[in-house]
Amino acid sequence: MKRRAGEWEKKLKKKKLLEELGKNRLPYMTPVDADFHQLWKSKYSKLIFRKSDTVPEELHQMVQEGFLTLREHGCFFQDLVRIKGKDFVTPVSRILIGNPGCTYKYLNTRLFTVPWPNEGYDIKYCSPQIHDACKALIRLNDYLHIEAVKALQDFVETKEINDTAVIDREQNFATPLTEKGSVSEDQSSCCVRADNYMNLKNRTSYNVTLLNYMDPLQMLYLKQEPYFGMGNMAVSWHHDENLVERSTVAVYSYSCEGSVVAESDEQTLKGRDPAVWHVGLKVAWDIETPGLAMPLHQGDCYLMLDDLNMTHQHCVLAGFSPRFSSTHRVAECSRGTLEYIFGQCELALQNLQTDLDSMALSLKSLEAAIIKQAEEIHNEVEFEWLRPFWFQGKRYLKCTDWWLKPIAKLEEFWRKMEIMMPVRSS
Repeated sequence: MKRRAGEWEKKLKKKKLLEELGKNRLPYMTPVDADFHQLWKSKYSKLIFRKSDTVPEELHQMVQEGFLTLREHGCFFQDLVRIKGKDFVTPVSRILIGNPGCTYKYLNTRLFTVPWPNEGYDIKYCSPQIHDACKALIRLNDYLHIEAVKALQDFVETKEINDTAVIDREQNFATPLTEKGSVSEDQSSCCVRADNYMNLKNRTSYNVTLLNYMDPLQMLYLKQEPYFGMGNMAVSWHHDENLVERSTVAVYSYSCEGSVVAESDEQTLKGRDPAVWHVGLKVAWDIETPGLAMPLHQGDCYLMLDDLNMTHQHCVLAGFSPRFSSTHRVAECSRGTLEYIFGQCELALQNLQTDLDSMALSLKSLEAAIIKQAEEIHNEVEFEWLRPFWFQGKRYLKCTDWWLKPIAKLEEFWRKMEIMMPVRSS
C-alpha cells in the first residue's frame, strides 16, 4: 500500500510539474555554459566527478575487458519490471554482480547476484574469462570504495570548516568558553570524528554493482527527456531505490566511442552534444533550479554523495555509441540475503514436529500469531525468492551455477512449510 501511495504521489507531482511548464522547457547547463561550475558548486556540490585519466590504466583495462567478456558470453539481460501497475521490459540490459547470497530489488524486481570472488565461498564460474570479469569488478569496487571515503571525508571537513567559521563569528558576541569547557569540547569532537569515519566507511561499503549496457542505435525508440529538452534518455528521471540511507552511489562509465562518430565538432550546438552520453541531474520536483548535464567519456567516474540521491533525481542521456556502466551501491538488503531468508525458514519450521513412531508431521502450537507468521514466511519464500529466481534469476546460469544449491534448500524449506498449511486447517 505504501509503495502504491508513493507511486500515486509521484504521478501527481509529475503531472503538476508538466502542467506548470506547458510547452516551455526548463533551462539546463553543460560545461560549455559560463555559469556551469557555479551552478554545480551551489546546487549540485554532492556530485563528485573523476575524469578517466585519474583512474589507474591497469584498472581501466581489466574492467573494460570484463564488460566486453560479459557481453560476448550473453550475460546482459533486459529485465521485466513493474511501473505504475504495468509490466515493461527495460531498454537497458543488466546484470547484478556482488556479495555471494545477496539480492537487490528495483521496480518490484528481485535480481540475484552473480557472486564476485570471495574468500570462504566455493564459486565455480562457467569460464575463466567470466571469473576474470567478476574479479575485475570487485577490484573496481574496492577502488571506488576508497575514492568515495576520501570524497566524503573532504566533504565533511569542508562542511566542518564552514560551520566552524559561522560558530566563531557567533561566539564573538557570546561569553568565551572556560578552559575546562574547551577541553571537553575537544574530547567530544575526537569521539565524533571517530564515529563519523566508521559511518562514512559503512555508507561506502558497496555490496553490489548493477551493470548496464545499451546500444542506442539498436533501439527502435528512446523516450525524450520531458522537462529540459535534453534529448534521448536511456534511463528516465529517478532516485536509486532500496539503498542504505545517505549511502554513496559510485558509477564507472565506459562508452565504446570508437565504434561510431563519437562527438560532434560543431561548437554552436545548443544544449548537450547528442552524440555523447551524459548524466542529467535536477533538484527533485523543482522548476526554479536549472538542471545539469554532465558529459561521460570513456572511463569517467562519478559519485553521488550523502543524501544527493534523496534530494535530487538523475537520468542517463543516450549518446550514439554503445555504453557500459558499473553502478556500485550499498544495497539495503536486511531482507534480501540468503542468511536472512534461511533464518526466517528456520523460525517458521520451529513449529513443526515429527512423531518418532509414525513419522507423521504435526504442529506444536495452534496459536493464531504463530500460524500467521509461518504462513507469511511461506509466502515470502515463494513470491519473493523462488518465483523470481525461476522466472528471471536462472538466466545467470550462463555465468555460474552458484545459486542452485541454496535455491534447492529454499525449495525444501518451502515444501515443509507447504505441509504445515493444510495441517493448520484440519
